[in-house]
Amino acid sequence: MARNYKKEYREYQGTSKQKKNRAKRNAARRKLMATGAAHKGDGKDVHHRDGNPQNNSRSNLMVTSRKKNRGNLRVS
Repeated sequence: MARNYKKEYREYQGTSKQKKNRAKRNAARRKLMATGAAHKGDGKDVHHRDGNPQNNSRSNLMVTSRKKNRGNLRVS
């Protein structure tokens, strides 16, 4: 069965909640890039220490490897 990307976007990724979360994650990366902690194309992820993508305070953000960050448990 082929993956239906349009349906995924319509039912999940296109919701206002997910758009806000994505915008906050992008803002977190830009914030760390401005301080020099992250660099474009560095292959790293921005980790939210408390697991909340809405909390972009500098003390809550750190740069980690993709493997480490994507293995962390999520907080809803």
